[in-house]
Amino acid sequence: MQSGLILGASALAPRMLRAQAAPVRMAGVHGSPVENAWNSVLHAALQDAAAEGMIEYTFSEGISATDYPRAMREYAEAGAQLVIGETFPVERQGREVAAEYPQTAFAMGSSAPPAGDNFGVFGTWNYDGAYLAGMLAGRMTQTNMLGSVGAMPIPEVNLLINAFAQGARAVNPEVRHQTSFIGTFFDPPRAREAGLALIDAGADILFGERIGTADAAKERGLKAVGSLIDYTPVYPDTVFANALWGFRPILNAIVADVAAGNPVGRDYTAYGLMKEGGSDIAYVRGVAPAEAEAEMERVRAAIKAGTFEVPQDFSEPQ
Repeated sequence: MQSGLILGASALAPRMLRAQAAPVRMAGVHGSPVENAWNSVLHAALQDAAAEGMIEYTFSEGISATDYPRAMREYAEAGAQLVIGETFPVERQGREVAAEYPQTAFAMGSSAPPAGDNFGVFGTWNYDGAYLAGMLAGRMTQTNMLGSVGAMPIPEVNLLINAFAQGARAVNPEVRHQTSFIGTFFDPPRAREAGLALIDAGADILFGERIGTADAAKERGLKAVGSLIDYTPVYPDTVFANALWGFRPILNAIVADVAAGNPVGRDYTAYGLMKEGGSDIAYVRGVAPAEAEAEMERVRAAIKAGTFEVPQDFSEPQ
């Protein structure tokens, strides 16, 4: 099977920052285990940056929402210059902690705007790749029904799932699309069950915004699309495309601001866009029809050139 992997981990990382006088002391607060796809992308980028001497990295994983503010405080008290994590379920509390420690920089995955000088945010905008994967799925489906499994209907998740559906409908107006939310960020068995239910409802290709979705497709002998990381090596006969996301461009921008003493109270999301080199699609050539691949590649080139923008839809998928 010929691989059509467009972008790998090394390509996702832009040029290294100029040498710093000392590495930035950084703490990661991961709300899920670092094996979770989203957290694994952050964790890998942070480990690479630490290996290069750009940061000193310590982390905690599987931190519940009730414990999350405490973990943020503990790292600030311990002298971390920068705390990176996710405040999706604790937006108000996260901002309260940042206000208590104005000398500490916080950069959080968030659905809300930045706050003050020291609370920056970033989103997971790999929706360009999801749109392109949807274009392939729209040409491949036999039932004209696609299904997506997501965590919960927050803006970043909605954006990604809607882009997948938009891409499919752009090439096949007959496509119908259903979404199932599992209510949590990490529960592979629940994602599998949600995927099976979508298949029973007629979906013959699944988009896995959550890890575990591909298990349902594999069990039923169908195809799936992965998100954030490349799932194809683990599911070689099931996952034919992946909407990749890389955290390193975002991390580089945040660390550059911290090292320079600049405020971090801004939105770093755009550094993760495809045209900025922060995201892309990986797919296995020959699974989709050749004309579908060529059509998708033309749109991919236009996105990278800035001549085509995937529509942003943050509304809850219907």
